[in-house]
Amino acid sequence: MPITRVAMTSYQLPDAQALVEMTVDGEPRSGVRVIRSADDVVTLSLALDGIPDSGTTVTLRWPAGPRGRYALPGTVVQVDGNRVDIRAAGTLQVEQQRNYVRGGGGEHVLLLQQDRGDTLGWVRDISEQGVRAHFADVELTEGDEVGLRVQLERDIVEIRATVVKVGTLRQMIPRRGPMSVEVVAVFTPEESQATVIRRYVFRQQLLARTRTIS
Repeated sequence: MPITRVAMTSYQLPDAQALVEMTVDGEPRSGVRVIRSADDVVTLSLALDGIPDSGTTVTLRWPAGPRGRYALPGTVVQVDGNRVDIRAAGTLQVEQQRNYVRGGGGEHVLLLQQDRGDTLGWVRDISEQGVRAHFADVELTEGDEVGLRVQLERDIVEIRATVVKVGTLRQMIPRRGPMSVEVVAVFTPEESQATVIRRYVFRQQLLARTRTIS
């Protein structure tokens, strides 16, 4: 779903014992517990295999009631066992969410799989949150991380995505043929990528209305 970011002028830190999401290098880690928060520092407890190095830039997110969720950038300033101190940096924001609009269809999409080569397919529909696409004879399972390169008119969007649904159907008419694989994958685009997708979907909606009227 698209996110409207509203900047806030002062820090509001999550309460002790609250669970937050911590994003490191674009990878969200959920279930991180707040031990304490004071001034501009939050102390977190998390699994040892998820401990970021001192100096790492992270983003903390936690619920902001019906408005959405808070998002606060910060820097790791101390690591002690499974505890990490994060010093707030930048501007606290509220990410307000609404449903994404899906549209389009028929665009070329290249599926990029490490160690399996690239496979050309076509888009059933796309939004700022995800894509539904078809490929022939690809091996995918839910949870797979893949790359997608989508041609949207004159623009190309390349993004990392997570497969959340896979359906297969063997071509039988007029003769036995390749396996058709429908894939639903979700992603979190950069703002520039989200803008390209949003503008493309809106243009497709306008074209569809024009065809209906004529």
